[in-house]
Amino acid sequence: METQTDDKAPTKLEHLEDSQRSEAGDLEVDLAVASEEAHYGTAGAKAFLSSPYVLGAALLASMGGFSYGYDQGVISLILVMPQFQAQYPEVAPSHAHYGFNTGFMTGMLLLGGFLGCLFYPYVADKWSRKWALTVAVGFFDLGAIIQTASMNYGTLVAGRFIGGIGVGTLAMGAPLYISEISPPEMRGSLLVLEELTIVIGAIISYWVTYGTQYLAGSAAFRVPFGLQMVSATLLGMGIHIYPYSPRWLVMTDQHDKSLRAISKLRRLPPTDRRVQAEWQSIIGEVNFQRELAQKQHPGATGPKLELLRWGDLFGKKVRKRTAAAVGICFFTQFSGINAFVYYAPTLFRSLGQSSHNSVILAGMINIGQFVGVVPAMIWMDNIGRRPLAIWGAIGMGTAHVIMAAVYGKFGHDWPSHPTAGWVCVAFVYVYVVVFGLSYGPLIWTLPSEVYQNVHRAKGVGLAVAVSWLANFVIGVVVPPMIESITYGTFIFFAVFCALSAVFSYFLVPETANKTLEQLDKDIT
Repeated sequence: METQTDDKAPTKLEHLEDSQRSEAGDLEVDLAVASEEAHYGTAGAKAFLSSPYVLGAALLASMGGFSYGYDQGVISLILVMPQFQAQYPEVAPSHAHYGFNTGFMTGMLLLGGFLGCLFYPYVADKWSRKWALTVAVGFFDLGAIIQTASMNYGTLVAGRFIGGIGVGTLAMGAPLYISEISPPEMRGSLLVLEELTIVIGAIISYWVTYGTQYLAGSAAFRVPFGLQMVSATLLGMGIHIYPYSPRWLVMTDQHDKSLRAISKLRRLPPTDRRVQAEWQSIIGEVNFQRELAQKQHPGATGPKLELLRWGDLFGKKVRKRTAAAVGICFFTQFSGINAFVYYAPTLFRSLGQSSHNSVILAGMINIGQFVGVVPAMIWMDNIGRRPLAIWGAIGMGTAHVIMAAVYGKFGHDWPSHPTAGWVCVAFVYVYVVVFGLSYGPLIWTLPSEVYQNVHRAKGVGLAVAVSWLANFVIGVVVPPMIESITYGTFIFFAVFCALSAVFSYFLVPETANKTLEQLDKDIT
């Protein structure tokens, strides 16, 4: 390590060891300057045309989101399927504990996702982002097999819990990998692919299940349960066609491989100025954070160091990032989206719709999300994160308030006020379109962007774990809420949307069109 001889604060790159300087081409540039130079052209979806290799890797990684969305679409319709209720009478409306049993069975997948996010960061840091995704697929497929073959409620719940471990880690692992392979100009648009594939998975699975409901016996729900393994298995095997994360390679001291990975991802020679600048900024940031960690935890190794690094997420220099990442995940779930996604048929019946209409209307929920997600994918890097977070919360809260007001005034007698019922239905779709445009993409984008390289895996793990835990709570409490407080359910979610707008105004940073290393410097 070089000795500092003046009073000027050293730049991050000046912390590099001599051997690392040699690998970086002996270029004496400040880390911030290197980050500024590591830009590759047009922002947003237009950049897809210049980076088809990165797009392919991101699309494949996002199949984890497709698997999560597939489960959402399946479970919302299966829950009201007579064949399913006959096989598992615990979730039939006639059962004394119907509300709790339904919520518990639905929520166990989410609880599994919460636990999966806690161990995934270790696997991702130790074995690579790619192999961690493959491990997650193993859990997902095992859970899908158990659910497909289950003959009683207990086995079904166990299968959903094991599958949830896979779903949770897939949902976390894809944004982590995508954020680390993407050029800054298209990172936001590529991260929106996670939400887009979730929505597409939910749409496809819902209408597949709508068709299989006419099959005789348990095949009506076992076929869609089994089909969910196809996309996940494709991800687990296909991801190894693409490079390792350049940032993970630097973290494991494989610098030459990191340079080759960047070159391959950018389709530029290793000597290209921008490739060199990106490579140098990654090396500088990783080594700066590594040196800082050694100073903070001298002599710590093994499990002790692992726990201390989790604790670093709440340290003075990181807690603002943690607040932004965890907060956006928490408020996304408490905006009420999965109340609509999981229990849409039940919700629409509570708004005065017939059973047949409720099933059809429920199938349109994720199509509404799709309508919002597509423009977000195209223009997110142009609009920015903060405006979407603030105005998205305001838009969703407004829709909840209107639904609560109409429900409160006319909900006691829907047959006499059919127009009021359709007004509520209309604002359900207003809500899901606004969600698809704003918080749907943000939950996968912000947590992957705000953390430094050395904290990213654990930071994203913590944020997504909070998301799954909040999702679990929503999954368990919403059925009893709809039964007991009716329109108060919408007021409950409106309050959290208002809190989310305030939170976003004060704590959500703007991350668009900046390299991850620039964000390391800018967010303090």
